[in-house]
This record gives sequence, structure tokens and C-alpha cells, in this order.
Amino acid sequence: MSTGQIPPGGTYLDTLKRSFTDVPVQADKENAIPTTEFLEAAESLVSIFDVLGSAAFSPVKSDMLGNVEKIRQRFLSHPTESETLQDLVNNEQKEKQNKAGQALLWLVRGLEFTCKGLANNVVAADQELSVSFRSAYDVTLKPHHSFLIKPIFSAAMSACPYRKDFYSKLGDDEDKANAQLKEYLAALENIVNILKAFLDSKGIKK
Repeated sequence: MSTGQIPPGGTYLDTLKRSFTDVPVQADKENAIPTTEFLEAAESLVSIFDVLGSAAFSPVKSDMLGNVEKIRQRFLSHPTESETLQDLVNNEQKEKQNKAGQALLWLVRGLEFTCKGLANNVVAADQELSVSFRSAYDVTLKPHHSFLIKPIFSAAMSACPYRKDFYSKLGDDEDKANAQLKEYLAALENIVNILKAFLDSKGIKK
């Protein structure tokens, strides 16, 4: 979620309810990630699809928010056992359940897709967003999508705005916006990698 209004001298990332740079990774607890903060940051990230400005991204957005809601439902029903994502998954598995764990797997894949798409574009200064996101899709979500879903996401890639139009929406100060975006993506990538390794260790792969 985003407040929508960029403050004077600010950037789009300043409007997020929570940034991934503000999601603590508890290194002393095997890189535990607090559930509430993570879900708030994931919800906030989804607003980036509004900045991309195409209805073609609606399925991507609704899928990610649906997975956020499934994880939140588990958290609300078992709050003391779900303070971190790792605790949430571990305790759910003790009950021979996997609904929230599966939702986290797909949410992480969606986050990785978004992260790689933006990171590809930041690195390649002359690359259009459609190319960056298509490349990200090929290595994140595409291997797990059915032939029915792939065309929907392909349409979203084709509907990406021009690079210059997208970056103009991030803030008037391009250097500041790019610096913030790089910091944000680095924090997101770290969390994605931690969760991918954890989910793999728990046998949650499909």
C-alpha cells in the first residue's frame, strides 16, 4: 500500500507504508523475519504495479495480495506461533498443514520476479522495462506457470510503460530515486534469498 502522494523533494518509495529496508532480519535467530512487517512491506510493494500503470498487471497484483491474505489469516489464527515467517511455517507443518507455506512460496516467487525485473532495469540503463521484466519472468515465475497462465503474464510484460515514463513517476530527483530504489532492491533481494533457502529446507517447492 502507498499513500499515493509523493512529498516535496521525495520519491515514490517515501509513500510506502513499509519498505523492505524497514523489515528487520534477525541474524541472531537464524535470519528470522517478522511476519507483520514482512506482510506490510509485501502489500506496499504491490503498489508498484499501479506505477507501471497497466490493467494487464492486475492478475499479478491480485495473486500476490491473495497470498498475503492467506499468510495473514494463519498469523491471525495462531499469533503467538507465527511471530516470524519461519515460526509460522514450522508450526503449520506440525499440524500437517501447508496452506500458508504454499502461499509464502508463491509470494516469494512474485517478489523475486518484481525484484529481478526492476534490478535488471536499474543495471541496464538503456533497457526498456518490458525486456527487463520478461527476462525476470523467464527465471522466476515462468518455470512454475501452466500454459494457461503464461499468456496472461506475457501480456503484462508487453504492457510495461516506457522506461522514461516509469522513472519520471518515481520522483523529480532522478538520482535520489535511483539510489533509494537500489537500496530497496538490495534489502528485498536479501529477504527473498533467505526465504527461498528456508522454504527449500522445509520441502516446500511446488
